[in-house]
Amino acid sequence: MYKYISEAFQKEYKERSPEYRKRVTTWRRGPTVVRVEKPTNLARARSLGYKAKQGIIVVRVKTGRGQRKRPHPWGGRKPAKNAAYRVPGKSYKAIAEEKASRRYRNMDVLNSYFVGRDGQYQFFEVLMFDSEVYYGTDRHMGRGFRGLTSSGKKHRGLRGRGNGYEQA
Repeated sequence: MYKYISEAFQKEYKERSPEYRKRVTTWRRGPTVVRVEKPTNLARARSLGYKAKQGIIVVRVKTGRGQRKRPHPWGGRKPAKNAAYRVPGKSYKAIAEEKASRRYRNMDVLNSYFVGRDGQYQFFEVLMFDSEVYYGTDRHMGRGFRGLTSSGKKHRGLRGRGNGYEQA
């Protein structure tokens, strides 16, 4: 069943169907971080660890596409400080996970996945869990900020070859 859900989601995205465009348009007009009742792509959410039970929530996050340009300083300032700024190597997915962590401080990031894109924004659904339910403590673990999620490990260079941990 999940195979068909995944295929339908991919087909909808590739063809940019009217339902997809309407959905992305409503997301664009909404807030940056919003809790959703159920995942948009159930197959992907389940493969990343989602279960419909107490202590796990789904949050949709929109992140701006493109680099942040600083306003031009009309006056005497150092030209080197006027460049576009973005953390090199950090993906929009990792940025979305951090935004979700800031909004829901009592929850921790489990994983995230892509759900849509338009000319201005990319949209991700972030799976979050309550650490009190899973670990017996209410402290915030901060997995998204420490680069312990899948996308965090990727931008830290801990995937693939050349990280010093390969097996002989």
